[in-house]
Amino acid sequence: MRVTRRHVLPAIAILPRHVLGGRGYTPPSDKLNLAGIGVGGMGAVYLRTCESENIVALCDVDDSYAARTFARYPAAKTYRDFRVMLEKEKGIDGVLIGTPDHTHAMIAKAAMELGKHIYCAKPMTRTIREARLLARAAREAKVATQMSVQSCASEAACATAEWVRSGVTGAVREVHVWSDRPVWPQGIERPAETPPVPRELDWNLWLGPAPQRPYHPIYHPFNWRGWYDFGTGALGDMGCHTLHVIFRALDLGHPLSVQASASFVMQPASKEEADEPWMRARRAKLAETFPHASIVTWSFPARGALPPVRLTWYDGGLKPPRPPEMAPDRELGDDGILFIGEKGVLLSGFTGGPKLLPESRNRDFAPPPPTLPRSSGHYQEWIASCKGGPPANCNFDFGSLLTEVALLGTIAQRTGRFLAWDSENLRFLNDAEANRHIDEPRRAGWAL
Repeated sequence: MRVTRRHVLPAIAILPRHVLGGRGYTPPSDKLNLAGIGVGGMGAVYLRTCESENIVALCDVDDSYAARTFARYPAAKTYRDFRVMLEKEKGIDGVLIGTPDHTHAMIAKAAMELGKHIYCAKPMTRTIREARLLARAAREAKVATQMSVQSCASEAACATAEWVRSGVTGAVREVHVWSDRPVWPQGIERPAETPPVPRELDWNLWLGPAPQRPYHPIYHPFNWRGWYDFGTGALGDMGCHTLHVIFRALDLGHPLSVQASASFVMQPASKEEADEPWMRARRAKLAETFPHASIVTWSFPARGALPPVRLTWYDGGLKPPRPPEMAPDRELGDDGILFIGEKGVLLSGFTGGPKLLPESRNRDFAPPPPTLPRSSGHYQEWIASCKGGPPANCNFDFGSLLTEVALLGTIAQRTGRFLAWDSENLRFLNDAEANRHIDEPRRAGWAL
Protein backbone atom coordinates (compact mmCIF):
# COMPACT_ATOMS: atom_id res chain seq x y z
CA MET A 1 0.00 0.00 0.00
CA ARG A 2 1.29 3.43 -0.85
CA VAL A 3 1.96 5.53 2.30
CA THR A 4 1.08 9.19 1.88
CA ARG A 5 1.70 12.22 4.08
CA ARG A 6 -1.99 12.11 4.92
CA HIS A 7 -1.51 8.69 6.53
CA VAL A 8 1.60 9.68 8.48
CA LEU A 9 0.52 12.88 10.20
CA PRO A 10 -2.22 11.44 12.44
CA ALA A 11 0.21 8.80 13.75
CA ILE A 12 2.69 11.47 14.78
CA ALA A 13 0.01 13.53 16.45
CA ILE A 14 -0.80 10.87 19.03
CA LEU A 15 2.81 10.28 20.17
CA PRO A 16 3.46 11.31 23.79
CA ARG A 17 5.09 14.72 24.04
CA HIS A 18 8.11 13.32 25.95
CA VAL A 19 8.88 11.00 23.02
CA LEU A 20 9.00 13.93 20.62
CA GLY A 21 11.19 15.85 23.04
CA GLY A 22 13.84 13.14 23.15
CA ARG A 23 15.54 11.32 25.99
CA GLY A 24 15.58 13.26 29.25
CA TYR A 25 12.81 15.63 28.20
CA THR A 26 10.15 16.30 30.82
CA PRO A 27 6.97 17.77 29.40
CA PRO A 28 5.68 20.85 31.26
CA SER A 29 2.57 18.95 32.32
CA ASP A 30 4.76 16.41 34.17
CA LYS A 31 6.61 19.00 36.23
CA LEU A 32 5.73 19.90 39.79
CA ASN A 33 4.82 23.45 40.75
CA LEU A 34 7.01 24.13 43.77
CA ALA A 35 7.12 26.93 46.33
CA GLY A 36 9.94 27.83 48.71
CA ILE A 37 9.39 29.26 52.19
CA GLY A 38 12.49 30.66 53.89
CA VAL A 39 14.68 30.98 50.83
CA GLY A 40 17.62 33.14 51.93
CA GLY A 41 19.84 30.40 53.40
CA MET A 42 19.55 26.62 53.03
CA GLY A 43 16.17 27.10 51.41
CA ALA A 44 17.99 28.53 48.39
CA VAL A 45 20.05 25.33 48.18
CA TYR A 46 16.91 23.20 48.30
CA LEU A 47 15.40 25.15 45.40
CA ARG A 48 18.51 24.89 43.23
CA THR A 49 18.46 21.10 43.54
CA CYS A 50 14.84 21.04 42.36
CA GLU A 51 15.17 23.23 39.29
CA SER A 52 14.03 20.36 37.09
CA GLU A 53 10.58 21.40 38.28
CA ASN A 54 8.66 24.69 38.08
CA ILE A 55 9.60 27.18 40.84
CA VAL A 56 6.40 29.22 40.94
CA ALA A 57 6.34 31.01 44.32
CA LEU A 58 8.82 32.24 46.93
CA CYS A 59 8.24 33.43 50.48
CA ASP A 60 10.62 35.06 52.94
CA VAL A 61 10.19 37.53 55.77
CA ASP A 62 13.49 39.25 54.88
CA ASP A 63 13.58 40.81 51.41
CA SER A 64 17.30 41.59 51.66
CA TYR A 65 18.37 38.11 52.79
CA ALA A 66 16.27 36.47 50.08
CA ALA A 67 17.14 38.95 47.31
CA ARG A 68 19.51 36.61 45.42
CA THR A 69 16.95 33.83 45.38
CA PHE A 70 14.19 36.20 44.24
CA ALA A 71 16.47 37.32 41.40
CA ARG A 72 17.27 33.74 40.39
CA TYR A 73 13.59 32.95 39.76
CA PRO A 74 12.14 36.13 38.25
CA ALA A 75 8.97 34.38 37.09
CA ALA A 76 8.08 33.23 40.62
CA LYS A 77 5.67 35.34 42.65
CA THR A 78 7.08 36.58 45.95
CA TYR A 79 5.45 36.84 49.39
CA ARG A 80 6.36 37.64 52.99
CA ASP A 81 3.62 35.71 54.77
CA PHE A 82 3.40 32.00 53.97
CA ARG A 83 -0.30 32.01 54.87
CA VAL A 84 -1.03 34.55 52.16
CA MET A 85 1.01 32.55 49.66
CA LEU A 86 -0.84 29.31 50.42
CA GLU A 87 -4.16 31.13 50.11
CA LYS A 88 -3.37 32.70 46.75
CA GLU A 89 -1.23 30.03 45.04
CA LYS A 90 -3.78 27.27 44.55
CA GLY A 91 -1.69 25.48 41.92
CA ILE A 92 1.26 24.65 44.16
CA ASP A 93 2.07 20.91 44.32
CA GLY A 94 4.88 20.97 46.87
CA VAL A 95 6.51 23.25 49.43
CA LEU A 96 10.17 23.39 50.46
CA ILE A 97 10.65 24.77 53.99
CA GLY A 98 13.98 26.39 54.89
CA THR A 99 12.90 28.54 57.84
CA PRO A 100 14.23 28.41 61.45
CA ASP A 101 13.22 25.38 63.53
CA HIS A 102 10.49 27.12 65.52
CA THR A 103 8.36 27.73 62.42
CA HIS A 104 8.62 24.33 60.67
CA ALA A 105 5.56 22.76 62.29
CA MET A 106 3.02 25.49 61.57
CA ILE A 107 4.13 25.89 57.93
CA ALA A 108 4.23 22.16 57.18
CA LYS A 109 0.90 21.49 58.85
CA ALA A 110 -0.86 24.33 57.01
CA ALA A 111 0.52 23.15 53.66
CA MET A 112 -0.29 19.47 54.24
CA GLU A 113 -3.87 20.35 55.15
CA LEU A 114 -4.11 21.77 51.63
CA GLY A 115 -2.69 18.56 50.16
CA LYS A 116 0.80 19.91 49.42
CA HIS A 117 3.87 17.69 49.43
CA ILE A 118 6.53 18.78 51.92
CA TYR A 119 10.31 19.00 51.94
CA CYS A 120 11.42 20.31 55.34
CA ALA A 121 14.72 21.34 56.90
CA LYS A 122 15.97 19.23 59.79
CA PRO A 123 14.99 18.75 62.50
CA MET A 124 11.36 18.51 61.46
CA THR A 125 10.21 20.51 64.47
CA ARG A 126 11.35 22.28 67.64
CA THR A 127 9.23 20.17 70.02
CA ILE A 128 8.47 16.48 70.33
CA ARG A 129 4.70 16.88 70.19
CA GLU A 130 5.03 18.85 66.95
CA ALA A 131 7.03 15.99 65.42
CA ARG A 132 4.33 13.47 66.29
CA LEU A 133 1.66 15.82 64.95
CA LEU A 134 3.39 16.30 61.58
CA ALA A 135 3.97 12.58 61.08
CA ARG A 136 0.29 11.91 61.69
CA ALA A 137 -0.79 14.82 59.47
CA ALA A 138 1.38 13.52 56.61
CA ARG A 139 -0.18 10.06 56.80
CA GLU A 140 -3.69 11.50 56.88
CA ALA A 141 -3.05 13.85 53.98
CA LYS A 142 -1.28 11.10 51.97
CA VAL A 143 1.39 13.52 50.79
CA ALA A 144 5.05 12.90 49.95
CA THR A 145 7.49 14.12 52.59
CA GLN A 146 11.23 14.35 53.11
CA MET A 147 13.37 15.80 55.91
CA SER A 148 16.64 17.38 54.79
CA VAL A 149 19.04 14.65 55.88
CA GLN A 150 20.98 14.48 52.64
CA SER A 151 23.31 11.78 53.94
CA CYS A 152 20.37 9.37 54.06
CA ALA A 153 20.94 8.93 50.33
CA SER A 154 24.71 8.40 50.54
CA GLU A 155 26.65 5.28 49.71
CA ALA A 156 28.64 5.72 52.94
CA ALA A 157 25.48 5.54 55.07
CA CYS A 158 24.21 2.43 53.29
CA ALA A 159 27.57 0.68 53.47
CA THR A 160 28.00 1.46 57.18
CA ALA A 161 24.59 0.02 58.02
CA GLU A 162 25.26 -3.07 55.89
CA TRP A 163 28.66 -3.75 57.50
CA VAL A 164 27.20 -3.56 61.00
CA ARG A 165 24.21 -5.69 60.06
CA SER A 166 26.49 -8.29 58.49
CA GLY A 167 27.87 -9.08 61.95
CA VAL A 168 31.47 -8.06 61.29
CA THR A 169 31.58 -6.24 64.65
CA GLY A 170 29.52 -8.81 66.51
CA ALA A 171 26.70 -7.66 68.76
CA VAL A 172 26.81 -3.89 69.31
CA ARG A 173 25.89 -2.59 72.75
CA GLU A 174 27.66 0.77 72.63
CA VAL A 175 27.77 3.55 70.02
CA HIS A 176 29.48 6.95 70.17
CA VAL A 177 28.75 9.86 67.82
CA TRP A 178 30.29 13.33 67.86
CA SER A 179 30.09 16.63 65.99
CA ASP A 180 32.16 19.80 65.63
CA ARG A 181 29.04 21.92 66.25
CA PRO A 182 28.14 24.47 67.48
CA VAL A 183 29.69 26.99 65.10
CA TRP A 184 27.38 29.75 66.38
CA PRO A 185 27.18 31.44 69.82
CA GLN A 186 25.79 29.41 72.71
CA GLY A 187 25.97 29.87 76.45
CA ILE A 188 25.47 33.63 76.10
CA GLU A 189 23.18 36.22 77.66
CA ARG A 190 20.23 37.86 75.97
CA PRO A 191 21.43 41.16 74.47
CA ALA A 192 20.39 44.33 76.29
CA GLU A 193 20.44 46.52 73.18
CA THR A 194 17.29 46.99 71.10
CA PRO A 195 18.40 48.18 67.67
CA PRO A 196 15.73 49.15 65.12
CA VAL A 197 14.28 46.42 62.94
CA PRO A 198 15.71 46.60 59.40
CA ARG A 199 13.24 47.95 56.89
CA GLU A 200 13.52 44.78 54.79
CA LEU A 201 12.56 42.45 57.68
CA ASP A 202 9.14 41.66 59.12
CA TRP A 203 10.20 40.82 62.67
CA ASN A 204 6.72 39.80 63.82
CA LEU A 205 6.46 37.21 61.06
CA TRP A 206 9.99 35.98 61.80
CA LEU A 207 9.05 35.41 65.45
CA GLY A 208 5.88 33.56 64.49
CA PRO A 209 4.86 31.34 67.44
CA ALA A 210 7.93 32.23 69.56
CA PRO A 211 7.63 34.52 72.60
CA GLN A 212 7.75 38.23 71.90
CA ARG A 213 11.19 39.80 72.21
CA PRO A 214 12.97 42.79 70.66
CA TYR A 215 14.81 42.35 67.38
CA HIS A 216 18.58 41.87 67.52
CA PRO A 217 21.02 40.66 64.83
CA ILE A 218 22.26 37.97 67.26
CA TYR A 219 19.17 35.97 66.27
CA HIS A 220 18.74 36.48 62.54
CA PRO A 221 19.77 35.25 60.02
CA PHE A 222 21.91 32.37 61.38
CA ASN A 223 22.59 32.43 65.11
CA TRP A 224 19.01 31.57 66.08
CA ARG A 225 20.15 27.91 66.29
CA GLY A 226 21.64 28.38 69.75
CA TRP A 227 18.52 29.89 71.38
CA TYR A 228 15.91 27.68 73.04
CA ASP A 229 13.00 29.70 71.64
CA PHE A 230 14.08 29.35 68.00
CA GLY A 231 16.50 26.47 67.51
CA THR A 232 17.59 23.10 68.83
CA GLY A 233 21.32 23.60 69.29
CA ALA A 234 24.12 21.42 67.97
CA LEU A 235 22.23 18.19 68.59
CA GLY A 236 19.12 19.34 66.74
CA ASP A 237 21.17 20.71 63.88
CA MET A 238 23.46 17.75 63.28
CA GLY A 239 22.04 14.81 65.23
CA CYS A 240 19.69 13.63 62.52
CA HIS A 241 22.59 13.57 60.03
CA THR A 242 24.28 10.79 61.98
CA LEU A 243 21.50 9.18 64.01
CA HIS A 244 19.87 7.77 60.88
CA VAL A 245 22.91 5.60 60.15
CA ILE A 246 22.84 4.16 63.66
CA PHE A 247 19.08 3.59 63.61
CA ARG A 248 19.21 1.67 60.33
CA ALA A 249 22.29 -0.32 61.30
CA LEU A 250 20.86 -1.41 64.65
CA ASP A 251 17.10 -1.29 64.01
CA LEU A 252 16.56 1.20 66.84
CA GLY A 253 13.21 2.62 67.88
CA HIS A 254 12.24 4.77 70.85
CA PRO A 255 14.67 4.95 73.80
CA LEU A 256 13.86 4.11 77.39
CA SER A 257 15.79 7.01 78.90
CA VAL A 258 18.06 9.95 78.20
CA GLN A 259 20.53 11.91 80.32
CA ALA A 260 22.98 14.73 79.70
CA SER A 261 25.79 16.73 81.20
CA ALA A 262 26.46 20.21 79.86
CA SER A 263 29.13 22.87 80.22
CA PHE A 264 28.69 26.64 80.50
CA VAL A 265 31.34 29.28 81.08
CA MET A 266 31.72 30.41 84.71
CA GLN A 267 30.62 27.20 86.34
CA PRO A 268 30.77 27.51 90.17
CA ALA A 269 33.95 26.28 91.80
CA SER A 270 32.08 24.82 94.76
CA LYS A 271 28.61 24.10 96.11
CA GLU A 272 28.83 27.18 98.29
CA GLU A 273 29.72 29.35 95.31
CA ALA A 274 26.83 27.85 93.37
CA ASP A 275 24.45 29.35 95.92
CA GLU A 276 25.93 32.83 95.70
CA PRO A 277 23.42 35.39 94.37
CA TRP A 278 25.75 36.46 91.55
CA MET A 279 26.06 32.88 90.32
CA ARG A 280 22.32 32.28 90.48
CA ALA A 281 21.81 35.48 88.49
CA ARG A 282 24.44 34.40 85.97
CA ARG A 283 22.79 31.01 85.46
CA ALA A 284 19.41 32.71 84.97
CA LYS A 285 20.88 34.94 82.27
CA LEU A 286 22.34 31.91 80.48
CA ALA A 287 19.06 30.03 80.67
CA GLU A 288 17.98 30.91 77.12
CA THR A 289 20.67 29.19 75.07
CA PHE A 290 22.09 25.71 74.67
CA PRO A 291 25.41 24.95 76.40
CA HIS A 292 28.90 25.40 75.04
CA ALA A 293 29.44 21.64 75.09
CA SER A 294 27.50 18.56 76.15
CA ILE A 295 27.41 14.78 76.40
CA VAL A 296 24.03 13.09 75.90
CA THR A 297 23.30 9.39 76.42
CA TRP A 298 20.20 7.44 75.39
CA SER A 299 19.42 3.87 76.46
CA PHE A 300 17.58 1.66 73.96
CA PRO A 301 15.94 -1.68 74.76
CA ALA A 302 16.72 -5.05 73.20
CA ARG A 303 15.11 -5.67 69.79
CA GLY A 304 14.47 -9.37 69.32
CA ALA A 305 17.90 -11.03 69.23
CA LEU A 306 19.69 -7.65 69.25
CA PRO A 307 20.96 -6.54 72.68
CA PRO A 308 20.25 -3.23 74.45
CA VAL A 309 22.27 -0.24 73.20
CA ARG A 310 23.73 2.83 74.89
CA LEU A 311 24.17 5.67 72.42
CA THR A 312 26.28 8.68 73.43
CA TRP A 313 26.50 12.06 71.67
CA TYR A 314 29.31 14.63 72.08
CA ASP A 315 29.43 18.23 70.87
CA GLY A 316 31.31 21.48 71.49
CA GLY A 317 34.70 19.88 70.84
CA LEU A 318 34.15 16.88 73.13
CA LYS A 319 34.87 13.42 71.77
CA PRO A 320 34.68 9.84 73.03
CA PRO A 321 37.79 8.07 74.34
CA ARG A 322 40.03 6.82 71.55
CA PRO A 323 39.44 3.11 71.06
CA PRO A 324 42.57 1.08 71.83
CA GLU A 325 42.28 -0.48 68.36
CA MET A 326 43.04 2.90 66.71
CA ALA A 327 46.61 3.49 65.54
CA PRO A 328 48.51 6.18 67.53
CA ASP A 329 49.00 8.38 64.45
CA ARG A 330 45.26 8.43 63.60
CA GLU A 331 42.73 10.98 64.82
CA LEU A 332 39.00 10.59 65.41
CA GLY A 333 38.24 13.61 63.23
CA ASP A 334 35.77 16.45 63.68
CA ASP A 335 32.74 14.17 63.44
CA GLY A 336 32.05 10.48 63.24
CA ILE A 337 30.46 7.33 64.64
CA LEU A 338 32.06 4.48 66.58
CA PHE A 339 30.23 1.15 66.78
CA ILE A 340 31.71 -0.89 69.64
CA GLY A 341 30.93 -4.56 69.05
CA GLU A 342 31.81 -7.84 70.77
CA LYS A 343 34.08 -8.79 67.85
CA GLY A 344 35.51 -5.40 66.94
CA VAL A 345 35.11 -1.69 66.32
CA LEU A 346 33.79 0.10 63.26
CA LEU A 347 34.48 3.78 62.55
CA SER A 348 32.35 5.77 60.12
CA GLY A 349 32.61 9.46 59.27
CA PHE A 350 29.87 11.97 58.46
CA THR A 351 30.69 11.65 54.76
CA GLY A 352 33.31 8.88 54.71
CA GLY A 353 32.50 5.19 54.50
CA PRO A 354 33.02 2.50 57.14
CA LYS A 355 36.41 1.33 58.37
CA LEU A 356 37.24 -1.53 60.71
CA LEU A 357 39.63 -1.02 63.62
CA PRO A 358 42.40 -1.93 63.79
CA GLU A 359 42.79 -0.91 60.16
CA SER A 360 44.71 -4.06 59.34
CA ARG A 361 41.37 -5.89 59.44
CA ASN A 362 40.28 -4.08 56.29
CA ARG A 363 42.92 -5.78 54.13
CA ASP A 364 41.30 -9.19 54.39
CA PHE A 365 37.71 -8.11 54.84
CA ALA A 366 35.29 -8.62 51.95
CA PRO A 367 32.42 -6.12 52.29
CA PRO A 368 28.98 -7.74 52.40
CA PRO A 369 26.87 -7.61 49.25
CA PRO A 370 24.46 -4.65 49.10
CA THR A 371 21.17 -5.34 50.84
CA LEU A 372 19.78 -1.82 51.19
CA PRO A 373 18.26 -0.04 48.18
CA ARG A 374 20.46 2.71 46.73
CA SER A 375 19.10 6.18 46.19
CA SER A 376 18.56 8.09 42.97
CA GLY A 377 19.53 11.19 44.95
CA HIS A 378 18.15 12.79 48.08
CA TYR A 379 16.10 15.47 46.33
CA GLN A 380 15.24 13.24 43.40
CA GLU A 381 13.69 10.74 45.83
CA TRP A 382 11.28 13.39 47.07
CA ILE A 383 10.38 14.60 43.57
CA ALA A 384 9.72 11.03 42.47
CA SER A 385 7.61 10.42 45.58
CA CYS A 386 5.57 13.55 44.83
CA LYS A 387 4.84 12.06 41.40
CA GLY A 388 3.57 8.78 42.82
CA GLY A 389 6.82 6.93 43.47
CA PRO A 390 7.83 5.16 46.70
CA PRO A 391 8.29 7.11 49.95
CA ALA A 392 11.56 9.00 50.27
CA ASN A 393 14.24 7.62 52.61
CA CYS A 394 13.78 10.30 55.26
CA ASN A 395 10.02 10.71 55.01
CA PHE A 396 8.16 12.08 58.02
CA ASP A 397 7.57 8.65 59.58
CA PHE A 398 11.31 8.03 59.88
CA GLY A 399 12.16 11.72 60.19
CA SER A 400 9.85 12.20 63.15
CA LEU A 401 11.58 9.35 65.04
CA LEU A 402 15.01 10.88 64.44
CA THR A 403 13.72 14.31 65.42
CA GLU A 404 12.07 13.01 68.57
CA VAL A 405 15.22 11.25 69.77
CA ALA A 406 17.33 14.34 69.10
CA LEU A 407 14.83 16.55 70.93
CA LEU A 408 14.80 14.20 73.92
CA GLY A 409 18.50 14.96 74.11
CA THR A 410 17.93 18.71 73.96
CA ILE A 411 15.51 18.46 76.90
CA ALA A 412 18.11 16.49 78.86
CA GLN A 413 20.62 19.24 78.06
CA ARG A 414 18.23 21.84 79.48
CA THR A 415 17.45 19.95 82.68
CA GLY A 416 20.76 18.19 83.30
CA ARG A 417 18.96 15.20 84.78
CA PHE A 418 18.30 11.54 84.07
CA LEU A 419 14.92 11.25 82.32
CA ALA A 420 12.87 8.05 81.99
CA TRP A 421 10.87 8.21 78.77
CA ASP A 422 7.41 6.77 78.06
CA SER A 423 7.17 7.08 74.27
CA GLU A 424 3.68 5.58 74.04
CA ASN A 425 2.19 8.24 76.29
CA LEU A 426 4.60 10.99 75.27
CA ARG A 427 5.83 11.88 78.75
CA PHE A 428 8.74 11.59 81.14
CA LEU A 429 7.99 9.32 84.06
CA ASN A 430 10.10 11.12 86.64
CA ASP A 431 10.33 14.84 85.85
CA ALA A 432 7.50 17.37 85.69
CA GLU A 433 9.80 20.17 84.55
CA ALA A 434 11.03 18.15 81.60
CA ASN A 435 7.44 17.36 80.60
CA ARG A 436 6.84 21.08 80.07
CA HIS A 437 9.30 21.01 77.18
CA ILE A 438 7.53 18.24 75.24
CA ASP A 439 5.29 20.97 73.89
CA GLU A 440 5.46 24.65 74.68
CA PRO A 441 3.07 27.63 74.51
CA ARG A 442 2.79 29.60 71.29
CA ARG A 443 2.11 33.27 70.85
CA ALA A 444 -1.49 34.29 70.36
CA GLY A 445 -2.54 33.87 66.75
CA TRP A 446 0.03 31.16 65.99
CA ALA A 447 -1.61 28.02 67.35
CA LEU A 448 -1.20 24.79 65.41
